[in-house]
Amino acid sequence: MDAEQLRECGHRMVDFVAVTNPSRPSPSSAKCRHPGYLKELLPDTAPSKPDTLEALFYDIREKIVPGVTHWQSPNYFAYYPSNSSTAGFLGEMLSAAFNIVGFSWITSPAATELEVIVLDWFAKMLRLPSQFLSTALGGGVIQGTASEAVLVVLLAARDRTLRKHGKTSLEKLVVYASDQTHSALQKACQIAGIFPENVRLVKADCDKNYAVAPLAISDAIATDLSSGLIPFFICATVGTTSSSAVDPLPELGQIAKANNMWLHIDAAYAGSACICPEYRHYLNGVEEADSFNMNAHKWFLTNFDCSLLWVKASEENSVFDFKDWQIPLGRCFRSLKLWMVLRLYGVDNLQSHIRKHIELAKHFEQLVISDSRFEVVTPRTFSLVCLRLVPLASDQDNGRKLNYDLMDAANSSGKIFISHTILSGKFVLRFAVGAPLTEEQHINAAWKILQDLATKQLLGSP
Repeated sequence: MDAEQLRECGHRMVDFVAVTNPSRPSPSSAKCRHPGYLKELLPDTAPSKPDTLEALFYDIREKIVPGVTHWQSPNYFAYYPSNSSTAGFLGEMLSAAFNIVGFSWITSPAATELEVIVLDWFAKMLRLPSQFLSTALGGGVIQGTASEAVLVVLLAARDRTLRKHGKTSLEKLVVYASDQTHSALQKACQIAGIFPENVRLVKADCDKNYAVAPLAISDAIATDLSSGLIPFFICATVGTTSSSAVDPLPELGQIAKANNMWLHIDAAYAGSACICPEYRHYLNGVEEADSFNMNAHKWFLTNFDCSLLWVKASEENSVFDFKDWQIPLGRCFRSLKLWMVLRLYGVDNLQSHIRKHIELAKHFEQLVISDSRFEVVTPRTFSLVCLRLVPLASDQDNGRKLNYDLMDAANSSGKIFISHTILSGKFVLRFAVGAPLTEEQHINAAWKILQDLATKQLLGSP
């Protein structure tokens, strides 16, 4: 394909994206899809001769798009956001054009150096301690996801501990976290060879919005020490998946320091909010952490994937070869899209983006409070509201079916998309505000849908 053909095809693709509108009002594909639907529509083998671009666009429009759940829809409230933006899109386009494999500095110096610079910018925006900057002993790196980030630091913590206690001590290593911690930690422990029985998922404190109680962690560590085990890793969360709980970082930091343990902070969702001065206090205590992670691809208008990880101490100080900071060897030019988002928005506008969603979530929370048929299950911290339809006292399953049916009806309508979690045995609806184009009108319309469906359910209407 020559330059002129690239221009023609590129223009047509951009026009197609604009017309197809991935930010369409309807977020759901529930009306028309069933598992295996696409196999019924596409041939069993690849074409032996090239197809036309027109034929390809037709299939995308008629067969692919109807099966896509539109995460950019202003009526998408199911999971924590996966923000896209024009700046992020352009960054992805440029990265695809370069198509580098930047596993070391020499393979593409600009890729490595831009990543170092942008991660330092971001660390300063978050006011992370200077030890996390590349100018000190630490530095940042872009991972694919927070799951990769926790695996990388768990392996580093494991190896540091085994160097001290000997390789035969692996079976004694113990990990600590809340039972609200993302399941990625348990996967990482499996890969790292940590025995499943040595992963302590301490019950969260429901009176503290399901944050972990430091005393419970401390007691578990004391018990394990008395049994001859080796506590070595604590994972704290800022913005848990179920309720956006914030674990007490200062206390956990002191526990980790007293026991010579690695403290990792997973702020995958809520880390973005901490660029706003009024939310920065949720990171107080980060100075005692060994590593810190947040996902720019969630709430920061940067296309997936772009997970930011900082460590306090790295092996190398002069030249960064990021192949040694991750599981894969190869890596793409992810820093381009983050750099372009920072350049084309600026910090002030990015802060406004975060604040807007939190204000919209506050508005939704007040709507829920105003209807006595519903309850807010946990206090809202950021842009997630946890709610449920209050069951009758005679309800045999404490409102599980009642709320499942409400969620199912809402999602089946194709007008909004929400999700659920379980908190203290209760089936709870999650309403996560975060799509780039969501406005107050979408919040009000979503609430009206939930109210109307609740009325039908409570009256026993089909």
